[in-house]
Amino acid sequence: MACVAVTWARPESTYTDKWDNINVDEILESNRLLKGYVDCLLGKGRCTPDGKALKETLPDALEHECVKCTGKQKSGADKVIRHLVNKWPDLWKELAVKYDPDNIYQARYKDKIDAVKGSA
Repeated sequence: MACVAVTWARPESTYTDKWDNINVDEILESNRLLKGYVDCLLGKGRCTPDGKALKETLPDALEHECVKCTGKQKSGADKVIRHLVNKWPDLWKELAVKYDPDNIYQARYKDKIDAVKGSA
């Protein structure tokens, strides 16, 4: 019985770690690369394999507070959010409209978003 309880209490497996070693800094420092990812997420452009995976995973990660994210994915997400909020607020707003039209996640993560403002 204890095994069943542990299995039920354990979160589902993590998202694939296949892309954990992507250089997030390189993407954020390149307007071309960053715009490519954002366009992919917004459905305005073609997606690389990792962009496609992100696009498929993002709704679930938002809804479930990234519970299935690896440590590197959480760290990368924090870095991307900080960068977008502070340096590309218009892109941040476009992504929010697409992935959070009812402002559910903006409200849920308001303290975290506010905490990164000005800390680029």
